[in-house]
Amino acid sequence: MKKFTSVEEAFEWWLANIYQTLPADTKEGRYRNAWRDYTFKKGISQKRMKEILSDFGDIDEKTTITFKLR
Repeated sequence: MKKFTSVEEAFEWWLANIYQTLPADTKEGRYRNAWRDYTFKKGISQKRMKEILSDFGDIDEKTTITFKLR
């Protein structure tokens, strides 16, 4: 199990470690578009990143917010 501090970090890991190993015919379409949009900073939503990540594994996202009253 890998742990990341953000969806973006997890997606960067996916691009470097999983996307690169995909066969050429699998890279067609949505995966290539997501790679292009992220790499060239055209804009990709966290929702879209999570959808792609969930195609390859289970995602458990937790947000922790701490508030200390002054």
